[in-house]
Amino acid sequence: MCGIYGIVRSEKRVYENELRIMGEKLKHRGRDDEGIFLHDNIGLGHKRLSIIDVTNGKQPMTNEDGTVWIVFNGAVYNYLELRQELVQKGHNIKTYCDTEVIIHAYEEYGKDCVSRFNGMFSFVIWDQNKQEIFAARDRFGVKPFYYSMEDGDFIFASEIKALLSYNPALRKVNMKGLKDYYVFQYTLADKTLFEGVKKLEPGYHLTIKINDGFRANIEQYWDFNFNYDLYHTEDYFVDKVRFLLEDAVKIRLRSDVPVGAHLSGGLDSSSVVSFAASLLEGMNIKTFTGGFSDSKEYDETYYAKLVAKHSKADYYEIFPTASDFADSIQDIIYYLDEPGAGPGVFPQYMVSKLASQHVKVVLGGQGGDEIFAGYARYMVAYLEESLKGAIEDTANRGEFVTTLSSIIPNLNLLSNYKPMLQHFFKEGLFGPQDQRYFRLIDRSEGMKDVLDSDLFTESSSYSVFDDYQKIFNRSNATSYLDKMLYFDVKASLPALLHVEDRTSMAVGLESRLPLLDYRLMELVATIPPVIKFQSGKSKNILKQAVKNHVPDEIINRKDKMGFPVPLNEWYQKDLNGFIKEILLDPRTANRGYYNVTEIEQILSKQTKFSRVMWGLLCLELWFREFID
Repeated sequence: MCGIYGIVRSEKRVYENELRIMGEKLKHRGRDDEGIFLHDNIGLGHKRLSIIDVTNGKQPMTNEDGTVWIVFNGAVYNYLELRQELVQKGHNIKTYCDTEVIIHAYEEYGKDCVSRFNGMFSFVIWDQNKQEIFAARDRFGVKPFYYSMEDGDFIFASEIKALLSYNPALRKVNMKGLKDYYVFQYTLADKTLFEGVKKLEPGYHLTIKINDGFRANIEQYWDFNFNYDLYHTEDYFVDKVRFLLEDAVKIRLRSDVPVGAHLSGGLDSSSVVSFAASLLEGMNIKTFTGGFSDSKEYDETYYAKLVAKHSKADYYEIFPTASDFADSIQDIIYYLDEPGAGPGVFPQYMVSKLASQHVKVVLGGQGGDEIFAGYARYMVAYLEESLKGAIEDTANRGEFVTTLSSIIPNLNLLSNYKPMLQHFFKEGLFGPQDQRYFRLIDRSEGMKDVLDSDLFTESSSYSVFDDYQKIFNRSNATSYLDKMLYFDVKASLPALLHVEDRTSMAVGLESRLPLLDYRLMELVATIPPVIKFQSGKSKNILKQAVKNHVPDEIINRKDKMGFPVPLNEWYQKDLNGFIKEILLDPRTANRGYYNVTEIEQILSKQTKFSRVMWGLLCLELWFREFID
């Protein structure tokens, strides 16, 4: 796990001090080693956190004759199998390092090498013979890749702050990206909040031919389709999921340093911990949990302890406070580069700090909600669909995954989501599916009065809904469920993975996510929705796959709510002065983005779990850190 950065020019020479400036901003990503490769107009840099083959993995790394160079961030989990395959084909691989395997896979398969990697990665290869730069990012976007291309310069890095240090002119707000943030609290497609900075999208690679126009050719190498397997039974899919999940955990335990796991007490992390514990013969896995002592609804350590005991794991916990929040939120915004997708970034950062004191690698449960249909909003959407089907007497048609009568026994999942239901059913009932799901995930409702009405005049021609709609309707999915899942995997999941990467790398920790093994995604995409979301059962297939591994009390939980943070309670008490000092400061008011009068009123009427104050706070701290 590392930080990569570099400068590629069409003609001019690259100098070492230019790279050093960029690398200094990424030192937290790799505290074990660093390296630089310079060759005329090519400059590659690397900061290393040593995980596999710690003595032989120095980067930038080259092939035998020095014609192919690489800087790589991430982990290829099937590197041992690929190494054996490449050795049999005649390649002389000297180390047991996944970086060298990537080089030889590139030599053997060219750009198609990325399709053979099971892992999380972003890398850049300089092919001297072809005079070509080749860059790629993993299928889900676990590892970041940012770049800017202008005036004959291509600069790239694992974090935006490295690009800004090289070119301060990039510190300019991207109004389209800001409009995305206003709606979702993340940006869509390749946009960032910086006008001149783009991100390489998950599942894409990029090629630049130095002597042929110096243009970036960007291509998608991976996607998943909903080609339903109508021949196999539910038991077949359950067995396949169980086998793939165990193998996904197994290959992610490959490490030359201690491995632990995040444990929230939910189904996803509990499944990962349970499988990992069974695979680590003679060793207890270390687990790390966070909670809040403000009230029971913010404390899930009971369930985490239950799983830890069941798995014979070593259990560590932390209870962050309002004071911890005030002390760390500015640092968190700095590490994120862009405002966070949700308040969960704070406890995630604190738990990562705890874990980094004991291990160098952690497993996590990220991705289970998106792949196995775990979010409550899917139930909300299908409650409306079921009502529509019952009223119009069309519920027995193929497009209805569940009926009103079958969904009723599972509606208690929504007991904690009444505000969401009230908002969702307020208008637009029974409208088109893409419009209805947009309403479910649109977070701009509370922001409309707080942000200045003229804020987006400059980008009035840009429609967030249009960009959203392109993603929502892009797949071959025929069911509402799979259209929602597709959007979440392609848009909201990368925003959560952005948080996963930054909170771990900020403290020198590598985070591995077994549920985001692409083989699982491709399998689940083939499962008919009526099985996958049977009667509105959240994570139906996953629950059956792990029922003999995870305690029943975890599988049968109805009250899991992600990682809730008592921010609104803190806003009214411990953090009231802290928030007012920032959001009512003349510096904030003079920015011209906010309706300060409305902010004053909102400070006293925040509803539980509201994201308005979180969005405003993060945005203003981001302005101060990166734009001012």
